[in-house]
Amino acid sequence: MVPALRCIRGACGRALGGFPGGFSSAGRPAPGRSWPLCQGGRPASTRSFDVVVIGGGIVGLASARALILRHPALSIGVLEKEKDLAIHQTGHNSGVIHSGIYYKPESLKAKLCVQGAALIYEYCKQKGISYKQCGKLIVAVEQEEIPRLQALYERGRQNGVQGLRLIQQEDIKKKEPYCRGEEVQCQYVVTCAGLYSDRISELSGCNPDPQIVPFRGDYLILKPEKCYLVKGNIYPVPDSRFPFLGVHFTPRMDGSIWLGPNAVLAFKREGYRPFDFSARDIMDVIIKSGLIKLVFQNFSYGVNEMYKACFLSATVKHLQKFIPEITVSDILRGPAGVRAQALDRDGNLIEDFVFDGGVGDIGNRILHVRNAPSPAATSSLAISGMIADEVQQRFKL
Repeated sequence: MVPALRCIRGACGRALGGFPGGFSSAGRPAPGRSWPLCQGGRPASTRSFDVVVIGGGIVGLASARALILRHPALSIGVLEKEKDLAIHQTGHNSGVIHSGIYYKPESLKAKLCVQGAALIYEYCKQKGISYKQCGKLIVAVEQEEIPRLQALYERGRQNGVQGLRLIQQEDIKKKEPYCRGEEVQCQYVVTCAGLYSDRISELSGCNPDPQIVPFRGDYLILKPEKCYLVKGNIYPVPDSRFPFLGVHFTPRMDGSIWLGPNAVLAFKREGYRPFDFSARDIMDVIIKSGLIKLVFQNFSYGVNEMYKACFLSATVKHLQKFIPEITVSDILRGPAGVRAQALDRDGNLIEDFVFDGGVGDIGNRILHVRNAPSPAATSSLAISGMIADEVQQRFKL
């Protein structure tokens, strides 16, 4: 979607600043950039828009696209604080199109992920964007994981995930010759999933005042000479206490293999490096959210994740449960991403997508996307349709 929107921007030019209500460029540069999308016959340098989308990530861009398609007479602007689009969560994701197996039935994540995956594949075909539908193995490597795996299989069926089946260890070798699990006790879930090369995430309620907490996810990269060890996506059975999927094996469109990510607290909202730190950001999170409660409730899990982030050997030991042939010398440190995750005051991670509106004269003219972590990229086209419906109803377009 980004190339299409950039093409629109390139044809129309760019306006700096210039939104009613305080976004003024008079006397100084605007804090961000706006990309006018040239609807309604207004010139590219217009200083006002009918609708402004704040945030030029995949959800924001998809929403702008949906509004353009439905309301071609309106002028739509995208406001992004960075110098380019898709710089943060969108530009640091794994590139996987998720199937929708993980999410609670009837939740927004379950509905929008399944719908969004189908829309993404359709979009890729229409635009000639290459993708690889290589499938996903969710592997139980401990005996206690087998009931959770079976429950995950039933959840996927309830969510309408296509191509879902349980297979045994002898069948796994046909798909992943080097993948192992606990002898005799293992079962596997096969899901349909894919990777795509165009890399750029009904209202749902939640506990009052959720705050965004940044979690950094570090990736490792398998050296090219060892990439033969992995054919498709290999995932662990996730811990149901957390919305993270665990360290997994992801083949990329360029042939590389990414391993990860982990999930550790980031000490800066946009802290992609281990030692990035902002006292203001971390104090804001501590004071306004239930972070302290989350830490105490899951202390051992957090310490283990931090330990694995610091010592490659600890991560490799975990990866060897799936592919024993991998060694520390086979991997390199890779990129990292930051997940913006909503947390309530009781220390609970908000699992579902959250959208709501403001109050008052100004607030009534705003629709908030409050929580849209993974699988927001997969769900983006479905999310954008829902947002367009709500915008049309709320703002009476």
